[in-house]
Amino acid sequence: MKKAIIQLEPLTCPSCVQKIEGATKSLDGVEKESVNVLFNSSKAKFDFDDEKISIEEIVKAITALGYDVKKTQVKDK
Repeated sequence: MKKAIIQLEPLTCPSCVQKIEGATKSLDGVEKESVNVLFNSSKAKFDFDDEKISIEEIVKAITALGYDVKKTQVKDK
């Protein structure tokens, strides 16, 4: 398992949080209970199984929603 912190472009509304959380929770390999998108800091934090999904695939799912990813940080859980 890995822990990810993704810095997003500034989020403009609370519904952005819901969209990103919904998209990441639906991905196979992302630990749904760990998903936490922070509106004020524009960060997404969650745990994922790197044998099932890569950070690149997760970023792709977020950018497909129209959000820009500024930086990703991945470390062992």
